[in-house]
Amino acid sequence: MKIALPDTNGHMTDYRLTGTPVVPVPMAPDAARVVYSAAHVVRDPYADADPSGQAAIDWDATMAFRAHLIGLGLGVAEAMDTAQRGMGLDWPSALELIRRTKSAFPDGLVANGCGTDHINPTSVQSLEEVTAAYLEQVEAIQTAGGRIILMASRALARIAKGPGDYARVYEEVLSACDEPVILHWLGEMFDPALAGYWGASAFPPALDTVLGIINDNVSKVDGIKISLLDAQKEIEMRRRLPSTVRMYTGDDFNYPDLIAGDTAGYSHALLGIFDPLAVHAASAVQKLTAGDAAAFRAILDPTVPLARHIFRAPTQYYKTGVVFLAWLNGHQSHFTMIGGAEAMRSLPYFVECFKQADACGALAKPEFAIERMQSLLRLYGA
Repeated sequence: MKIALPDTNGHMTDYRLTGTPVVPVPMAPDAARVVYSAAHVVRDPYADADPSGQAAIDWDATMAFRAHLIGLGLGVAEAMDTAQRGMGLDWPSALELIRRTKSAFPDGLVANGCGTDHINPTSVQSLEEVTAAYLEQVEAIQTAGGRIILMASRALARIAKGPGDYARVYEEVLSACDEPVILHWLGEMFDPALAGYWGASAFPPALDTVLGIINDNVSKVDGIKISLLDAQKEIEMRRRLPSTVRMYTGDDFNYPDLIAGDTAGYSHALLGIFDPLAVHAASAVQKLTAGDAAAFRAILDPTVPLARHIFRAPTQYYKTGVVFLAWLNGHQSHFTMIGGAEAMRSLPYFVECFKQADACGALAKPEFAIERMQSLLRLYGA
């Protein structure tokens, strides 16, 4: 099979597909790692919705994608940044998403993003406002029967004067959580508004602060997702965590190494890249569960070039690549996104996504993907 693809000058060259689609193998309930896929949402393309207005969501397609993930044995990290939280998905829509997912999959492994995004960070005047905002979302999610991922707060990053302010807010919020939560350390490459989180711009003092918060509230913490795109920082933190607290890698550049682990431990996973690579994630971890580390690496290692391309700077626009691959693989009927975010990447970016997805077997039906890619090229006049 082949397709004519343009270079950056618009010259068309035949590209021959060589990849073999990875065969789906669901993870067993007793898998060697806990794996969450941070899932995207599907926009309703027919809704008359403005980019700055409330998100128009195709609920049927959005729930069907979650059924795909759960059918593979994966957990769902719901209403997170992969779902465009804070970049098109507002809190009312996020809460509706959380409620629908809980209703559709009452026994599924689902954890839900809980933050302060219903308040304006620039207008916050006190830590009490931030705490109250967190608690409002905690109550709403727990009333819906959901478990919590305590997301990093833009408002807290703006108002906090130092590490003590973070400790104060987190202690009060964690005390209100009915079940242990997953904390969320999202680097500024994903969200520039989170620069200096935990009250420090350098990693060592920030690490000390968050470890102090975890140790002081250890019964309330299931684990922490760290997304700094730096494997050594994650490993350093992983080795200092209490034995009861899981490390969930959020490193979309180095996940095979971090999940495989070393003699001192390993990371579980909560990853946006495991939305388009859900089949790879489930199949690879099932191999690891069976004791075949080489097969685990054989499945996941070839996906890293695709992941690094999808998450290239400016990293916060990785969602566009995620949804593009969902469209190529037939998980939605169109390539549009809430807030018009499909326009946040260039045609050469999509061309490279297509090539890299083919190379690692991430095009489930290559002929179908070719047809969709050709329709995108016609839209661009190629």
